[in-house]
Amino acid sequence: MQIKYLCTYWGSEDLSAKAFLDKVLSNGFDGVEINFPDDRQFVDEFMSELERIRQTSHPDFIFITQQVLSNKKETVAAYTERLTARLNFLVGLNPNAINSHTGKDFFDFAANLDILHLTEAIASKAGIPIWHEIHRGRFSFHLRTLLDYLNVFPNLKLIADLSHFCVVSESDLSDQQDLLTRIYPNIQHIHARVGFEQSPQVNHPFAPEWKKHLDQYTTWWKEIIALQSQKGAAHLTITPEFGPFPYMPQAPFTQQPLSDQWEVNCLMKTYLQEKL
Repeated sequence: MQIKYLCTYWGSEDLSAKAFLDKVLSNGFDGVEINFPDDRQFVDEFMSELERIRQTSHPDFIFITQQVLSNKKETVAAYTERLTARLNFLVGLNPNAINSHTGKDFFDFAANLDILHLTEAIASKAGIPIWHEIHRGRFSFHLRTLLDYLNVFPNLKLIADLSHFCVVSESDLSDQQDLLTRIYPNIQHIHARVGFEQSPQVNHPFAPEWKKHLDQYTTWWKEIIALQSQKGAAHLTITPEFGPFPYMPQAPFTQQPLSDQWEVNCLMKTYLQEKL
């Protein structure tokens, strides 16, 4: 199985589209994962640069876009309307896949099922896969309850950001390994970020005090890759996804980040290239 490493746009919002993509290429990533800002000029520049990159140097450059709606107090119907509009916009950009932060943890089961039916219909009509990220606040926030959705949608495609399960259950998941392995067949993409029981992100994954957690996450990622390889998948994508504040802890008073986000993500890519 071939593993492709993608660069997150998260934390690079100060860069132009061209500057970001140039930085991605110069650091050896195989593609990008991006939640577009509400800026048509940025989107147009990004799409123009993406076309140039694919035509001149990297024809297989991977482009995954994200659907992450801002929080609003709204009805399920209003949320669904916003979700539909955003997904239709992203479909129009023709990405390789869409990472969708789908539903709400406080919507009831039936409402989230209706939302999933909608996203699956959009994906089917467009011919573009929609992958649902495991994330706090979404329908997928909790390992055990996620399995109830998979009983209805056994082929639902998921993004493994396992730190969120750890935080929600305040657990290293050692007591839930049998449940965790049940979602492995649905994983299409991995977010390689190490969290722990109280936070979705450690301050630096290669600090010795976090070795136990890094080893555990690496084991999970290896298990996912092994299963997908057994299923015959030709490749799998991974985004090292350590984020800026508020995911990145800061020093008090100075508000200085405790580690360099970009450096950590590049180090994680190198680590995984050696380990996987």
